[in-house]
Amino acid sequence: MIRTHGPEAVARYMGFVQQNAAQAVRRAVGRLTDGQARVPMDGGGEIVVATTVDAAAGEAVLDFRRSADQLPSNFNAPSAIVDAAALYVFRTLVDDDIPLNAGCLEPLRILTRDGSMLAPHPPAAVVAGNVETSQHVVDALYSALGVMANAQGSMNNFTFGDETRQYYETICGGAGATATADGESAVHTHMTNSRLTDPEILERRFPVRVEAFGIRAGSGGAGAKRGGDGAVRRIRFLASMEAALLSSRRDHAPQGLAGGSPALPGRQRLIAASGAVTELPGCFSVTVKPGDAIEIETAGGGGYGRAAPENR
Repeated sequence: MIRTHGPEAVARYMGFVQQNAAQAVRRAVGRLTDGQARVPMDGGGEIVVATTVDAAAGEAVLDFRRSADQLPSNFNAPSAIVDAAALYVFRTLVDDDIPLNAGCLEPLRILTRDGSMLAPHPPAAVVAGNVETSQHVVDALYSALGVMANAQGSMNNFTFGDETRQYYETICGGAGATATADGESAVHTHMTNSRLTDPEILERRFPVRVEAFGIRAGSGGAGAKRGGDGAVRRIRFLASMEAALLSSRRDHAPQGLAGGSPALPGRQRLIAASGAVTELPGCFSVTVKPGDAIEIETAGGGGYGRAAPENR
């Protein structure tokens, strides 16, 4: 394009694309109202946001400064993740067919507090910030804006392997309901969208068997619109390996919105070859032996609105 049209023309039209995105977000902001939300996290963190909307100007302030202090765990998130989560949320509120670009952030003022879990000081650990905390930032924004109940809030990062083989997957769960639609069941929500390896390929390349993978019926929150259900996944091991899970929404359930009920939180367990069952925390690392299985139940999504009373 630069050879054909010249750098000045290309740069000018890139500016037009960003200006158009900013205008589209301003129109979306004009339909919103002020709000606030608190989203507690497993392990002691908390995302707190207050949204202040200037509908006439099409601008909004997203204030995260009351969020928890920097954490000793790896659930801290650099402020760039907060920016990315805000970009995602407001892009989903735009009806226009626009390419994702930085112009979407122009009408937004995003505030974080230095030394908080959303703007930590180095050398803070941040590996779960992108895969877990980002989900809670999105849920906080949707709740404050009155748009969507909490989704499952976790990527359910499951890994296993040994000295020569390593495997990593994320597991789907429930999406939050909105005023107009039930949440989807067993889908990747918000800040993850990865495909699982086909069972036939997984079982061919690793000494495992996928014994179960389906919808966790009834795990979504009730409401006028019901939250989506989570998933159940059970993998049996045919050799000794190290298995680990990095997840959240185990201690704190995904919350409903506008009177909707919360979803069931996630659960996970080690099922030994003998049949003995050991419940595991949301973040674990264990050694599995031949015949052992790991079963993971992911969280559902919160419901939206109060459910109508049943006729008796």
